[in-house]
Amino acid sequence: MTDATASTLLATARERLRGAPQERLGEAVAPRRVFGLGRAARVVPVHEAWHVGVLLLSDDAAFATGEILRAQSEAIRGFTAESQRARAELAAAARRGGFGEGEVVHLAWQPLDIPLVDRGGTSGPLSVVGGVVHVRWSAAGGTRPLADYLAEQLSLR
Repeated sequence: MTDATASTLLATARERLRGAPQERLGEAVAPRRVFGLGRAARVVPVHEAWHVGVLLLSDDAAFATGEILRAQSEAIRGFTAESQRARAELAAAARRGGFGEGEVVHLAWQPLDIPLVDRGGTSGPLSVVGGVVHVRWSAAGGTRPLADYLAEQLSLR
């Protein structure tokens, strides 16, 4: 499969994923003032995609994953770390923005330029090494062929 392009590999993965549930991608919306009162921040749904490891595949686009959390109603909690408080605030913002209780929310995702990768370039975790499309599956990890990565990820479903 050394001649397979990123477009071809992702199209094949999409076909295998047809009928599988997708997860929603969210985007933070700056709070507005209504009648002089500030409103709480919200995270609203903007896309749906299949979550495949470090990639998010929609019907017509691909994204690199960012932060993943579950929407949750606001509640008074004690936190041992400020990062926990920030995640809880994002989860509550997603719930206010229209995500269901406990629904998976993808934030800070990045669109990938698949035509660029097809031409030998790099976009997000995708690159071409020795004429073969590779994926970096971890920020500190190495790369591996995208075809193998997708086959492994899809076999786990």
